[in-house]
Amino acid sequence: MAAVAVIGAGFVGLSSAYWLMREGHQVSLYEPRGAAGGASFGNAGTFANYACIPVNNPSVFRDLPRYLFSSQSPLRVRWSHMHALAPWLTRFLWASTPVRYTATATALSNLLARAQSGYDAMLAEADLQRFVRPQECLYLYSSAAAFEGARQTLQLRRRLGVESEILDADAIAQLEPQLSPIFHRGALFKGSWHLSDPSAFLHGLLAYLQAKGLVVHPVAVTTVQANDRQVRVLGLNHESAYDYLAICAGVYSKALAAQCGDDLPLQAERGYHLMFPGSAPLIARPVGWAERGFYMTPMAHGIRVAGTVELAGLGEEMHPGLLDLLNFASHRALPGLGAPQSPWLGFRPTLPDGLPVLGRSRHSARVLYAFGHQHIGLTLGGLSGSVVADLVSGRAAALDLHAFRAQRFKYFNYERGGSASVIAP
Repeated sequence: MAAVAVIGAGFVGLSSAYWLMREGHQVSLYEPRGAAGGASFGNAGTFANYACIPVNNPSVFRDLPRYLFSSQSPLRVRWSHMHALAPWLTRFLWASTPVRYTATATALSNLLARAQSGYDAMLAEADLQRFVRPQECLYLYSSAAAFEGARQTLQLRRRLGVESEILDADAIAQLEPQLSPIFHRGALFKGSWHLSDPSAFLHGLLAYLQAKGLVVHPVAVTTVQANDRQVRVLGLNHESAYDYLAICAGVYSKALAAQCGDDLPLQAERGYHLMFPGSAPLIARPVGWAERGFYMTPMAHGIRVAGTVELAGLGEEMHPGLLDLLNFASHRALPGLGAPQSPWLGFRPTLPDGLPVLGRSRHSARVLYAFGHQHIGLTLGGLSGSVVADLVSGRAAALDLHAFRAQRFKYFNYERGGSASVIAP
């Protein structure tokens, strides 16, 4: 039995604590904001087992002018942040070529095919099944051109084992009659589900773990010191030593990983949501509008409209144009929505190749990484937690972690003056 510290109380961090404690380890959790204090609070709530198509794909070369200059684009880049973002964008484009994009999609599909196994025991043992809504996600295309543009990605999903049913306009209307009759085609993804309240789910999981002996420190970890015998964790007026440390702190993992020998190109991908109270009966399932880049998910307190991407760092200032775009597009899709409330901004941890980091640090086998899950932290949280437990216990993980190792970036490091012509093995 080992003493393990976990940094982060989102889906990945709390799942790691669950799997570690299930195997008998002593776990201490570090999180100054409590459960769901970061990006896990405001996500779309979807278990997206179909989400193997990364944002970095060949279409970005065609769509980049629209992304950068159109007021209707669901992706924005703040020009004041461009200097800091340029190395990341270069890597992002490098990872968007057909061969690398296909490799990323394949690696993601290998994770997603096992994602449900990360939650099955947790849902039953922690009495969390009550938050699960089994209705499958519906992805919509509002024109024949949009659907044709997505045909290759739908075919790739199918080749990678993602099951879906293609619906025409009549079938869409029959399934979700309150939607506006503007949608040409839809894809219904088999085996997907959503949560009625992601934050309540995580608070329930935390309460269960505390009852089982989880120690919670409301401390922001500032320093990590690792050697071959132990890991020291330091924060304001706090210092403790552990056998292992799992860094699951989302976008805030970058600075801690750097102390452990891994300089990672982790960026904050700013995502937004709006809540429409009392509107949940309008739809029965998560509905995504592909061209507009957002989801509408029926939850306990109304419909949550979540999505868009803004690359602008960790500032707290919201982009009013993106909130207006979410409001306009969601009313266009679902006219029965009322007035929005509770605008929210969160920071998704994103790496330029679209893959998370799972594995050990460069300098110490006692420091474990599980972060950078971009849009699918909820989906992969349970599985990532089980990987952390495997590594602590010295077992071979249930899947090959080579594609997700932190060291995959060491041959492509602009920040340190490396050459873009050198490709990581």
